[in-house]
Amino acid sequence: MNKPFVFAALLSVSAALGAPGALAAGDASAGKAKANTCAGCHGADGNSANPEWPKLAGQHPDYMVKQLKEFKAGDRENATMAPMAAPLSEQDMQDLAAYYAAQEPQYGEADPELVELGEQIFRGGNKASGVSACMACHGPAGKGNPAANFPALAGQHATYTEIQLKAFRSGARANDYGSMMRNVAARMTDAEIKAVASYIQGLR
Repeated sequence: MNKPFVFAALLSVSAALGAPGALAAGDASAGKAKANTCAGCHGADGNSANPEWPKLAGQHPDYMVKQLKEFKAGDRENATMAPMAAPLSEQDMQDLAAYYAAQEPQYGEADPELVELGEQIFRGGNKASGVSACMACHGPAGKGNPAANFPALAGQHATYTEIQLKAFRSGARANDYGSMMRNVAARMTDAEIKAVASYIQGLR
């Protein structure tokens, strides 16, 4: 059996074992009203204008709920998000996630000078250093895997993705199942991180 497929299967099983149970569906209409507080950073439709803040439009709802719960619990540290998540009930989180999941993401463009390396890392990884291909978990088009709670990446701001990869690499962000992202990012160079983040921004 092809090794990349074995690796992808193992990651999916690992994530599924650590993923939260199925959540009751949120109410997107209620989420729209609750999202007024979030719009200043993430945009009214979940497409943030500031490249340091993530686009939420089109993201898988279970993944968003997981992040909000972890901001609230302190398992994912962020000085801005912690107080925003603190008052949210689980229903609030589900409603917000349902609203943003229903929004249409705005896609960006990749830096032409970084596309070759970015595509190489995203689709094939780096066998020499042990960097896994991003698409093994996030899909060939960057749409993620909702069953395994792997997030959609396509169109995400390059700056935000670069910040998160470096946070995983340093251990500053540690809310990934089984240290999967930390293990991948630990083997990535700054050039690889910058290139793949740019490539992801241009995915659609």
